[in-house]
Amino acid sequence: MANTSRATVREAIHRRIRRKVKGSGERPRLAVYRSLNHIYAQVVDDQLGKTIVSASTTEKDLRGSSGGNLDAARRIGKAIAERALEKGIESVVFDRGGYLYHGRIKALTDAAREAGLNKNEMEARAAEEAAKAEAMPEEKAEEKPAKKKKKQKQ
Repeated sequence: MANTSRATVREAIHRRIRRKVKGSGERPRLAVYRSLNHIYAQVVDDQLGKTIVSASTTEKDLRGSSGGNLDAARRIGKAIAERALEKGIESVVFDRGGYLYHGRIKALTDAAREAGLNKNEMEARAAEEAAKAEAMPEEKAEEKPAKKKKKQKQ
């Protein structure tokens, strides 16, 4: 097993993701970074190489009791969405920054979607879930009986 640190592995994953995820002028990239104590988000136009808007728990008005928890991630997601919408950005590409889409990263992106970013994505997901609910019956009328286990000889 290679002797690599967690940060080195995350950097490699981030580079691999960045080969696929590109932000443009009409659909910039929402990049997320989390440290132990804080969480940072910024909307980046990769074609120009400029940060359009940013938000983090180090800012005075977004600071809470702790910057490294789910509530803080939700605050940052809502703030980044509001700032992006003010600048006229309605749709972004999410860049999870090499982190798993779980916990604080998921909370931040869900809060950004609820605040208005990627509305069409939310509507498509709701329609997809409604179609699945209609396709699957609530109760299966005929269920197969459970198979009996064979007794082992001793």
